[in-house]
Amino acid sequence: MDSCLLFLLYTIIYFVSLIIIVINIKKSPVLSLLFLLPVVIGLLYDNAVITLGRFLGESNLNEQLNLLRFLLHAIFTPFLTFYAWAVVKKTNISLTRSLVFRIAPYVITAILIIIELYNEVIGLQIAPKWEYGVLTYSSVGSSGPPLMVIIVAIILLIASIIVLVKQKWVWFFIGSLVMIIMNAVKIPVNSGALTNLSEVILIASLLATSLFQARKHY
Repeated sequence: MDSCLLFLLYTIIYFVSLIIIVINIKKSPVLSLLFLLPVVIGLLYDNAVITLGRFLGESNLNEQLNLLRFLLHAIFTPFLTFYAWAVVKKTNISLTRSLVFRIAPYVITAILIIIELYNEVIGLQIAPKWEYGVLTYSSVGSSGPPLMVIIVAIILLIASIIVLVKQKWVWFFIGSLVMIIMNAVKIPVNSGALTNLSEVILIASLLATSLFQARKHY
């Protein structure tokens, strides 16, 4: 399957997810959905730009759009720390009543944004790259997932285990685990869309978790 079509499908999925989030926030503000919102916006933009890449060609416009991809990723992705904090808060474990728990997401999110901006955005150099019919601009000399992504993935996995134990909800854990495995293990598939598929699976599990907690009135 053409990778460009996969990125288009991901873009549509994120757009639908965005609509679902906005509708549910308007009905009843759910804290975890508020923190998921900027992450979904960032991923919607990310996949839309990748989808349009080959139509825009190797141009200054395409390069500038891709530079914004990296900036939004650095600023919005760390908000998943707040998401994890919000869903764990709904479990009412004793930890949630501590001062450390209340201030932790602010400190961790700020540190992660600073780390990502320093390591991945400041002085960023990107170059065009054609892969499986898709044109993207990638960071020159980058290798492996950024430190911020690794830390966020660990935080989400820990939060998902707490939700699994306390609320018997397994999909948050499955989404977090799939995300880690698909990024850690090289899967022999002729497509550059595999990493983005793991993000789609993760976001679907996070959205389902927020809606589950809202429905159960946790």
